[in-house]
Amino acid sequence: MTPSSITPTVHDVLLVIDVQNGFLPGGSLAVGRGDEVVPLINAIAQRFRYVVLTQDWHPADHVSFAANHPGTAPYQTIALPYGTQVLWPTHCVQGSASAALAPGLEVPHAQLIIRKGCHRDIDSYSAFFEADGKTPTGLAGYLRERGIKRCFLAGLATDFCVAWSAIDARKQGFEAVVIDDASRGIDLDGSLAKAWDDMSAAGVQRIESTALG
Repeated sequence: MTPSSITPTVHDVLLVIDVQNGFLPGGSLAVGRGDEVVPLINAIAQRFRYVVLTQDWHPADHVSFAANHPGTAPYQTIALPYGTQVLWPTHCVQGSASAALAPGLEVPHAQLIIRKGCHRDIDSYSAFFEADGKTPTGLAGYLRERGIKRCFLAGLATDFCVAWSAIDARKQGFEAVVIDDASRGIDLDGSLAKAWDDMSAAGVQRIESTALG
């Protein structure tokens, strides 16, 4: 049961997932209405002492780009050593305007940016692990050093990087809470409903931003 009001404490962190130009309207991998999360996240972040931002940060020859697999098209899937990989439009290439944080995002007190998907041969949706589920980003240790017990998540996209991060937070022993109205999904062939089912099964809470006191 979701509490009617939650007041963040020093044991909570807000994870702002991939609010980048490449995922906003006009970007190469735009998430529908993705720009709407920016002002809401700005407001929510003020309630948290600890905020961590993530960025997709891919090399140009990244394995997840359809352009790097002749004869394929975006949104097809292929089998890779670590599992099934969705092939994406080229996006968030290191140092590009696509990879930059949204210009309207104003979270000056964020103390850490986790860049993920940096390795050519493996994708990374989660803020905690690469897509093999074994290679850590270091985020879990960072949070434990600060006494964090609970992760609140918001950003893009609900059914991929937000969901994977929330589920991995649970696997690492943190409570996890996804702020639904501060996130947006891609919904690729039913992926949004499946992501919520998977998150619920993992013990992830789902709230609206109005539940934050």
